[in-house]
Amino acid sequence: MRDISAIRGLADRQWGRVGTAQLAALGIDRRVVARLTDSRYLRVVLPRVYALGHRAPSVEADLTAAVLYAGPGAMLSHATALWWRGLLDKQPRTIDVSTPRRCRSIGGVRVHGRRRCERIWHKGLPVTRVEQALLDYAAVAPLERVRHALANADYHKVLDVPALQVIAGKGSARLHTALKRHEPKLARTRSPLERIFLPFCERTGIPLPDDVNVWIEGVLVDAVWREQRVVVELDGEGNHSSWAQIQRDRSNELRLRAARYDVRRYGWVQLDDEPTLVESDLLQAFGLPR
Repeated sequence: MRDISAIRGLADRQWGRVGTAQLAALGIDRRVVARLTDSRYLRVVLPRVYALGHRAPSVEADLTAAVLYAGPGAMLSHATALWWRGLLDKQPRTIDVSTPRRCRSIGGVRVHGRRRCERIWHKGLPVTRVEQALLDYAAVAPLERVRHALANADYHKVLDVPALQVIAGKGSARLHTALKRHEPKLARTRSPLERIFLPFCERTGIPLPDDVNVWIEGVLVDAVWREQRVVVELDGEGNHSSWAQIQRDRSNELRLRAARYDVRRYGWVQLDDEPTLVESDLLQAFGLPR
């Protein structure tokens, strides 16, 4: 009974997951663990990791199991650490963990061995520092995604530029480039289409908008140039397609035009397949030569 109480107390702090190393640290004999496993009180979810009873699965439980599988000293890292910190919008399909132990990757868990790596705790789980996570992410992610993660770190006030410049000196050309082209406005974007629009402006020489996702005349607009009184609306896949959405868009455009804003609207097809036409259209709106 005492063993079960100790296991339950540990599992309650870890979203229902416990590791063999933790059970050993509690002084629970392997034979006891075997009996609890046979009785289904403990269920194997990963090698050396158990779920207590039939507790419902959760993202937190999966992350905890991955860290426990990688052994003492392990932590969330790479894209998983950035997502857990709220610096990436989409949860990675594979859980990345770093550990000082020798451990192989398995289905759904990618293990990175490293002798030394500082870990901190965030929302109940150990993670690498933001600077290390950004360095690791920059090694595999496209440049624009790295820039977006940097912008999010800046927005959440966890971006230590001097520390990041030091760690980038370890050889990450992509992270160096992302730092040179750091654009805080990327953190205000809310869709993939919006995130490619700002780099499009940079490539074509179009002035960056004064603000993104901001209220103008009672309308939430995707991008605005206040002095030129130009608004750009970006219609991503699945957005602005229903009858009600189309009618709302028309009403919003009328309201903006009544306030003397020039409204331009683009979608994926225009930015992907017709970028020259979009560039010409925007230059015309700004009164600039094409």
